[in-house]
Amino acid sequence: MELQVINAKGENASTLSASDVVFGREYNEALIHQVVIGYQANGRSADRAQLTRAEVRHSTKKPWKQKGTGNARAGMTSSPIWRGGGRAFPNKPDENFTHKINRKMYRAGMAAILSQLARDGRLSVVESFTIDSPKTKLVAGALKGMGLTEALIVTETHDDNLYLATRNLPNVTAVAAHNVDPYSLLNFKRVLITKAAVAKIEESYK
Repeated sequence: MELQVINAKGENASTLSASDVVFGREYNEALIHQVVIGYQANGRSADRAQLTRAEVRHSTKKPWKQKGTGNARAGMTSSPIWRGGGRAFPNKPDENFTHKINRKMYRAGMAAILSQLARDGRLSVVESFTIDSPKTKLVAGALKGMGLTEALIVTETHDDNLYLATRNLPNVTAVAAHNVDPYSLLNFKRVLITKAAVAKIEESYK
């Protein structure tokens, strides 16, 4: 698979030969859907807590007598069908949202996403993407020179300057190759990957 390498002006400068296993895989919508849903589910934190009918504040006094009032029978106000009553099946902090995604499936899904981005022209390779100081205007200026306003920048390793400089840009994120996730790849319109990061990704998803 040949990936387009762009220069600082966003023009196609050359091509980079990449692995067909990672960047030339067929699109598999069902697999990608499963990988993305699994990634989002595994990132959820079970911090919701609702009260059962035993936990809500209530009186054990019978609201009205059993017969003769014309109302439905009621034993106490903590009933789930009453306003202010407890939940029949409450959400609890120990709720488990995780989805099991096999390593082989995850790698295949990531390769399918990267391959489709390359085919759609949404993935471009750059020689490198570094800045001297953590200033937002440096990153914004570099992207503007390429004609981009939104991008996921993937580098070989974590770059503190780049990470800090992109925090104030709403549509720009910088991540290391080992932290790339399927949701971000699909969410950003353009993905910029350094040559060193391409080699790292090929090593991870072969």
